[in-house]
Amino acid sequence: MVSLGKEDNLNKEEKGQAIEKLRKKFSEAKAVILTDYKGMTVAELSELRRLLRSSEVDYQVVKNTLARVASQDTAISVAKDAFKGPVGIAIGYDDSVTTAKKVIEFSKKNEKLKLSGGVIDGRLYDAGEVKAIAMLPSRDVLLSMMAGTFQAPLSKMAAALAATVSSFAYAVGALKSKREA
Repeated sequence: MVSLGKEDNLNKEEKGQAIEKLRKKFSEAKAVILTDYKGMTVAELSELRRLLRSSEVDYQVVKNTLARVASQDTAISVAKDAFKGPVGIAIGYDDSVTTAKKVIEFSKKNEKLKLSGGVIDGRLYDAGEVKAIAMLPSRDVLLSMMAGTFQAPLSKMAAALAATVSSFAYAVGALKSKREA
């Protein structure tokens, strides 16, 4: 298995494999958050990876030239100019918002991790925009809120119709009682 963190020591064939592996990840990614990890220890990076892995997010330190090449023909290609300096990438496959939330959650605990920006659903965002996106509720919460919004008027309409039907039934019952009397 080829590690993506040791590109300097790779021969041409291994670099090709590393690029293909990263390209596959970029192709499947819903979100790629770019960070500057300068000054972080191995233990801190391991803690970050553990936190992100719990949300099905990968974190890797990659050589910028390999990341640029791997991003070609993927939605991540919009960020090719952002691969400068020490760049760590968080790659999320399920929920874009969760990926951003988890990276920002860790950066609040460890100020050495700096957010550089990211690509979310094929669009490049700067660090401030990624932070704003991270404040959004997750996709599942948004879907439930939307379902609740659709359900509320229907429930009110059903209650109004039921009240109309029951009022009509009471009126018919009263009319029948009056005629019998």
